[in-house]
Amino acid sequence: MNLKEAQDGKEYIITRIETDDEELNAFLFSLGCYSGEAITVVRHLKGGCCGGGSGYKPKKKRLPDIRYRKIFTVEGMHCEHCKNRVEEVVNHIPGVTGRVDLKRGELTVSYAEDVEDAKIKERIERAGYTVTDIKDA
Repeated sequence: MNLKEAQDGKEYIITRIETDDEELNAFLFSLGCYSGEAITVVRHLKGGCCGGGSGYKPKKKRLPDIRYRKIFTVEGMHCEHCKNRVEEVVNHIPGVTGRVDLKRGELTVSYAEDVEDAKIKERIERAGYTVTDIKDA
């Protein structure tokens, strides 16, 4: 599989992915998949939601000192898997951690250091969701 095949929106059943292709790895990461990890189904639909949940829980990330928080309104999150994906992509950004309130469609981002909102927004949108608003908490 290459990046173009992965992005065409079809469903793939994959047993294991091992690749050095950075673009493909970044795309798979945006779907919640990691190179070398056993993956059962990768499904990329416009809007980000896979339509289900895998039971996967992202690792919790703790920051030593929270300086401030912001609330991102995120469209396209419909299930627990969506919540986990958004938290995971934000938690991979150094200096911030995220927690999703699925009912409100909001992501609360805690900052231990200055990170541009555009960077966080770009990561969320690369995962297939839409950020419609950012405000101070």
